[in-house]
Amino acid sequence: MRVVVDLNRCQAYAQCCYAAPERFVLQGDEILAYDPAPPAAERAAIDRAVQACPVRAIRVEHDETAERAA
Repeated sequence: MRVVVDLNRCQAYAQCCYAAPERFVLQGDEILAYDPAPPAAERAAIDRAVQACPVRAIRVEHDETAERAA
């Protein structure tokens, strides 16, 4: 699983930080720090963060080959 955030689209609403606080952190007033390669066990939290983003700046790319091997 790979997390990609369009930082040009992100408006720092921080809804992802509430949905997945271990993976998304708002630094200062508007700088989003995030884990681009979270563990598969965090998938539910990451999916909540994707859904919570009001501007749809977050997407998840899944590596089908790696997920089948796991």
